[in-house]
Amino acid sequence: MHPYEDLIAHLTRTSPLGPGEAARVVADVLAYFSEPAEEFVRRRHRELKGRGLTNDEIFPRIAAELPARRVSAPELSLRQLRRIVYG
Repeated sequence: MHPYEDLIAHLTRTSPLGPGEAARVVADVLAYFSEPAEEFVRRRHRELKGRGLTNDEIFPRIAAELPARRVSAPELSLRQLRRIVYG
Protein backbone atom coordinates (compact mmCIF):
# COMPACT_ATOMS: atom_id res chain seq x y z
CA MET A 1 0.00 0.00 0.00
CA HIS A 2 1.27 3.47 -0.96
CA PRO A 3 1.42 5.98 1.93
CA TYR A 4 -0.53 8.52 -0.16
CA GLU A 5 -3.12 6.08 -1.51
CA ASP A 6 -5.99 8.50 -0.74
CA LEU A 7 -4.31 11.30 -2.68
CA ILE A 8 -3.57 8.99 -5.61
CA ALA A 9 -7.19 7.81 -5.64
CA HIS A 10 -8.36 11.41 -5.57
CA LEU A 11 -6.14 12.31 -8.52
CA THR A 12 -7.37 9.35 -10.56
CA ARG A 13 -11.00 10.34 -9.85
CA THR A 14 -10.54 14.01 -10.65
CA SER A 15 -8.07 13.92 -13.54
CA PRO A 16 -7.27 11.81 -16.58
CA LEU A 17 -4.28 10.28 -14.76
CA GLY A 18 -4.11 6.55 -14.18
CA PRO A 19 -2.97 5.16 -10.81
CA GLY A 20 0.67 4.76 -11.89
CA GLU A 21 0.84 8.25 -13.36
CA ALA A 22 -0.82 9.75 -10.28
CA ALA A 23 1.68 7.97 -8.02
CA ARG A 24 4.57 9.41 -10.07
CA VAL A 25 3.09 12.91 -9.87
CA VAL A 26 2.72 12.62 -6.09
CA ALA A 27 6.30 11.35 -5.77
CA ASP A 28 7.62 14.19 -7.96
CA VAL A 29 5.75 16.85 -6.00
CA LEU A 30 6.91 15.45 -2.66
CA ALA A 31 10.51 15.32 -3.89
CA TYR A 32 10.27 18.91 -5.10
CA PHE A 33 8.97 20.20 -1.77
CA SER A 34 11.34 18.03 0.27
CA GLU A 35 14.33 19.88 -1.12
CA PRO A 36 16.42 21.26 1.79
CA ALA A 37 16.55 25.05 2.11
CA GLU A 38 20.23 25.20 1.14
CA GLU A 39 19.67 23.25 -2.08
CA PHE A 40 16.60 25.36 -2.88
CA VAL A 41 18.62 28.58 -2.43
CA ARG A 42 21.42 27.31 -4.68
CA ARG A 43 18.99 26.05 -7.35
CA ARG A 44 16.91 29.24 -7.39
CA HIS A 45 20.08 31.36 -7.50
CA ARG A 46 21.28 29.43 -10.57
CA GLU A 47 17.86 29.71 -12.24
CA LEU A 48 17.48 33.43 -11.60
CA LYS A 49 21.11 34.16 -12.51
CA GLY A 50 20.45 32.30 -15.77
CA ARG A 51 17.57 34.69 -16.46
CA GLY A 52 19.97 37.61 -16.16
CA LEU A 53 18.99 38.88 -12.71
CA THR A 54 21.62 40.42 -10.46
CA ASN A 55 22.36 39.27 -6.91
CA ASP A 56 20.72 42.45 -5.59
CA GLU A 57 17.50 41.27 -7.29
CA ILE A 58 17.97 37.55 -6.60
CA PHE A 59 18.57 37.38 -2.86
CA PRO A 60 15.51 39.42 -1.77
CA ARG A 61 13.39 37.33 -4.14
CA ILE A 62 14.69 34.07 -2.68
CA ALA A 63 14.15 35.41 0.84
CA ALA A 64 10.51 36.12 -0.07
CA GLU A 65 10.04 32.64 -1.60
CA LEU A 66 11.47 30.64 1.32
CA PRO A 67 8.49 31.04 3.71
CA ALA A 68 6.20 29.55 1.03
CA ARG A 69 8.10 26.26 0.96
CA ARG A 70 6.21 23.16 2.18
CA VAL A 71 8.34 23.00 5.29
CA SER A 72 8.94 26.58 6.25
CA ALA A 73 12.62 27.35 6.20
CA PRO A 74 14.19 29.46 8.90
CA GLU A 75 14.31 33.17 8.15
CA LEU A 76 17.69 33.80 6.55
CA SER A 77 19.38 37.16 6.11
CA LEU A 78 20.65 38.21 2.69
CA ARG A 79 24.18 37.59 3.99
CA GLN A 80 23.25 34.03 5.02
CA LEU A 81 21.75 33.42 1.58
CA ARG A 82 24.97 34.61 -0.06
CA ARG A 83 27.04 32.33 2.21
CA ILE A 84 24.93 29.32 1.15
CA VAL A 85 25.67 30.05 -2.49
CA TYR A 86 29.27 31.20 -2.26
CA GLY A 87 30.45 29.45 0.91
